[in-house]
Amino acid sequence: MSKPGKYILLSLPTSIVPSHHKDDALEAVSTTVAPENGSVASFPIPEFKIGTLDALVQQADELAKLEGQCQGVVGKVGDALKNILDGDEAQIERMKVVNDKPVDQYLRSFQWNKVKYRADKSLAELIDLLSKEAASIDNDIRFKYSQYNQVKNNLATLQRKQAGNLSTKSLASIVDPKSIVQDSEYIETHLVAVPSQLVKDFLKIYETVSAMVVPRSAQLVASDNEFTLYAVTTFKKHSAEFVHKAREQKWIPRDFKYVEGGKEEERKEVERVGGDERKLWGETLRLGRTAWSEAVMVMVHVLVLRVFVETVLRYGLPLDFVSALVRVPSAKQADKAKQNLEEKYNYLAGNAFGRDKKGRVKKDDPNEMHGAEGGADYTAYVFYEFEFN
Repeated sequence: MSKPGKYILLSLPTSIVPSHHKDDALEAVSTTVAPENGSVASFPIPEFKIGTLDALVQQADELAKLEGQCQGVVGKVGDALKNILDGDEAQIERMKVVNDKPVDQYLRSFQWNKVKYRADKSLAELIDLLSKEAASIDNDIRFKYSQYNQVKNNLATLQRKQAGNLSTKSLASIVDPKSIVQDSEYIETHLVAVPSQLVKDFLKIYETVSAMVVPRSAQLVASDNEFTLYAVTTFKKHSAEFVHKAREQKWIPRDFKYVEGGKEEERKEVERVGGDERKLWGETLRLGRTAWSEAVMVMVHVLVLRVFVETVLRYGLPLDFVSALVRVPSAKQADKAKQNLEEKYNYLAGNAFGRDKKGRVKKDDPNEMHGAEGGADYTAYVFYEFEFN
């Protein structure tokens, strides 16, 4: 499955062609973009309830912000899928479908969802509905992904205890209870992991590093490539001193208390948490697939509203415009398509904006113009660029 490319969503008045016919206008746009820069398809945009001019201006700003939020949600879900699938690009792309369709197919067959977002509602109601849906998707994926990560980290910690070296791993399956003193009022056994290169020194000095170490009490418990584990017995009142001195010698004291059946309990805990991790992995993956689909749909519906509102603000009433979706394979071709469109249709700005010597619209202060959210260049027609990664 190929990755989604870059897209341009635009609308122009049908007056760009003498016939004022939408089909002719769409063909003119396609010719202007040029096939080598991208493919052009009709993109249906319903007519919505139009309020006051002041309301439309405010809604244009709200929709610009909401689109940014939707982009953030789509990106967040995409990152979650990437992490869940360990960066497996083929698997990730298989998850990134919209209503079980590849993104490109969904966009090219797009129809406004009249069941979820009834066109007879006001623009304000539709914006509020889409905003709440985007927030809900964001909250759901954030909660489930956090839940999965917590269990995943717990499992990793348990596995490290099982597979690490003697300075860190669990000792439940290593220490024989017969090698440690238990339930004594006066003495206790300390377990210390001694680095392999320090074993000789340890055996020479462990009896004298602190007071009241039981002579010749050091017993070899276990060893690996990095550490050797010894059991050393001291009188309890000098235990803290022995532990402190052991650390000074770069020996690693290990906390250990023998528990009957502890080894079996640890094995069961690893199995239980491993089962929880696998279950949550599946749940998070399924939610990620659904959330990505829903987040993309919300964002596209927000874009449709942006195009509609901006079209009314630009071209006025009665509405007579053609809307088109342009798929461009790369940023370079997107720039070329935009350049062709500007050269052909910059006259639509009329005399409202300054022009350079070649008759092109000046872009000295694009932030003051509608459609220039985020500092994007102003165009004389409704133009939005987007992509899904």
